[in-house]
Amino acid sequence: MSHPKLDRSQLRIRRLECRPSKVEIVRDAVPPETEPRALSFAASEALAECVAKIRAARLAGHPVMLAFGAHTIKNGLAPVLIELIEQGWVTLLATNGAGIIHDWEFAFQGLSSEDVRANVDQGQFGIWEETGFYLNLALVVGAYEGLGYGESVGKMIESEGLDIPTREHLVKTAREQAETNPDLAASALDLLSIVQMRDLAPGFLSIPHPYKSYSAQAAAYRLNIPFTAHPMIGHDIIYNHPVNHGAAIGRAALRDFLTFADQVHRLEGGVYLSVGSAVMSPMIFEKSLSMSQNLELQEGRKITNHHMVIVDLAESSWNWQQDGEPPADTPAYYLRYCKTFSRMGGTMRYVSAHNRDFLLTLLQALKS
Repeated sequence: MSHPKLDRSQLRIRRLECRPSKVEIVRDAVPPETEPRALSFAASEALAECVAKIRAARLAGHPVMLAFGAHTIKNGLAPVLIELIEQGWVTLLATNGAGIIHDWEFAFQGLSSEDVRANVDQGQFGIWEETGFYLNLALVVGAYEGLGYGESVGKMIESEGLDIPTREHLVKTAREQAETNPDLAASALDLLSIVQMRDLAPGFLSIPHPYKSYSAQAAAYRLNIPFTAHPMIGHDIIYNHPVNHGAAIGRAALRDFLTFADQVHRLEGGVYLSVGSAVMSPMIFEKSLSMSQNLELQEGRKITNHHMVIVDLAESSWNWQQDGEPPADTPAYYLRYCKTFSRMGGTMRYVSAHNRDFLLTLLQALKS
């Protein structure tokens, strides 16, 4: 039985320039030399240990992965992230779909973060032409080009546009690759469907990004550092737009997950930082580590010497380092990020701190 589905083509989609936004990147960006607020004694101890672990990991050529929630971008911390990758301290950045959107909106118009309450009430939350069209188009083009989710958006920002193939070329690719490379054939048809839907002219589609110097995705693309995105269908405002294409998103996001997992596979002696990500980071890490252990155990090895630092605002009432996992009738048991990472072997430190203060202090300590 076929159930009815909402027709997004009937939505009244407004221009992004009409939307009031709460954050202005030129005004609100956090320069790397900004003085952070003092961390607690426990947080300072954990950070000092983390700095030593990162230095040792990078000296030995091991990964240092940084996963973060969207507020890290929305709080203006992209300049700090950019310096961490420019200086070689961090080998992979990972975020969710919202982090991708805030970073792009800052690069495109210098503004981001709408009033959710007011706009849902008016039936307008997330229904913006440029955010929906350009990001979805970047992902369909990127999937066709074999790029990941964050890489696709980073390339669009850095290049200030997208390459649109001719319809004839896409049809030819689909026909020629159908048997030998069906994924490429399918991605060509995905892109063809959007080209036809919007009657896109072939060639370079210019999309100016006057604030791209504030984009962590663009910097990662320029430096050839993985910036992986880990979205969930329906979680982000780009799913409101009619050109949204689930298959293309799946291709790009799966590539990012496997790129992320590859660095986890090499995490012996490395460091994993999870900053302000309550669900995405622990969930993708545990699956990646399980696959990695599976491969390592086949070779008689095991990943045991990895250091994890988990940062969030919530105070933890449980000493995970000393007492292990709390019983299920304890509220602390349901603090997902602590529970998950405490099960991942290696060493885990939980730090209660604001992402701004932790990342600024971390970068400045590494530079000193």
